[in-house]
Amino acid sequence: MRFFSLLPMAILASGCSSLDQVGRTPDFTPVSNSAETSAMLNPSLPEVIAKTSPIDGASLWTASRKSLLGDRRAIERGDIMTVVIEIDDSAEFSNKSSRGRSGTETAGIPSLLGIPQRIDAILPEGASLSELVSASGTSSSSGNGSVTRNEKLELMIAATIVDVLPNGVLHIQGSQEVRVNFEIRELLVEGYVRPEDISRQNEITYEKIASARISYGGRGQITQMQQPRYGQQIADIVLPF
Repeated sequence: MRFFSLLPMAILASGCSSLDQVGRTPDFTPVSNSAETSAMLNPSLPEVIAKTSPIDGASLWTASRKSLLGDRRAIERGDIMTVVIEIDDSAEFSNKSSRGRSGTETAGIPSLLGIPQRIDAILPEGASLSELVSASGTSSSSGNGSVTRNEKLELMIAATIVDVLPNGVLHIQGSQEVRVNFEIRELLVEGYVRPEDISRQNEITYEKIASARISYGGRGQITQMQQPRYGQQIADIVLPF
């Protein structure tokens, strides 16, 4: 009883959490508390560059990443790279099966020392031992199934290296939010990449990201209208019919 008495209060409290957005645009997620900001504030150890001789000082090439011909790909904690997401997948499956079976069984005693004929004489009209048992059966089944799926998504997002694993693999995270009127479009990406898979343009495609987690959605007035109310969601879960 106590549970049912507290249930309306819990529903009311969850509903009131969205009332602060009435008449105003949805807020952005704070950037200062993100994993990307933490990685930039606590970067890797500084790169150690060997002392150059006077002759090396006059050269256009140095071992530094900031040189004219230096490798500017993201390889350290806090570095930024571009993730290219171009998903164009389609799948179609179709299955069909059918099965049929029929059978007939007949058993009788047409002749046995004249006994069936004597018994047939006393049996009701139409009854005979020559067709003592007759059975037949028919069964059939069929099934059809099909799956059709098409997905297409083209996006680009900047991701930050938040950690470098002991084997050299890079853990990246990226987020992007765009607000149009009263709706925020949100894009999130996370996963693990190898430094050698990063192109010279400091880009990496999504199929080279291990354990990739890509989320594309939004929040705001339109998203709220597309979602069932809290009461309806609870009723769909609790009611058995």
